[in-house]
Amino acid sequence: MDRKNVILTKSYASGLKILKWYLHLKNTKVDLGLCSQVLHSGTAIGANAEEGVGASSKKDFINKMQIAYKEARETRYWLNLLRDAVIVEEKPAASFMGDCEELLKILTTILNSSKGRNS
Repeated sequence: MDRKNVILTKSYASGLKILKWYLHLKNTKVDLGLCSQVLHSGTAIGANAEEGVGASSKKDFINKMQIAYKEARETRYWLNLLRDAVIVEEKPAASFMGDCEELLKILTTILNSSKGRNS
């Protein structure tokens, strides 16, 4: 049975979307300093989830998923800041925020399940 890993699929898609957005912004006059923060944290979600899937123990898995969760929260922070400073338009910001919120929910479920908690 070949099932897709939801967190890997969604975090990769979100990271790719952020990367393409960042590359687009490089061609505009937007200061990329803050945008690079989103690029870093937004792509780190998937990288840490990928590491978690290859973890050597349950403890290592939980640790990597917690880091992915923290990166998602950081990404949400930077997106809010960029949106509220009107560096990013409302529509793309809302799309990125939706992705981020979905990843946070998935990661919360994974962490609660891995720790034996009810979500």
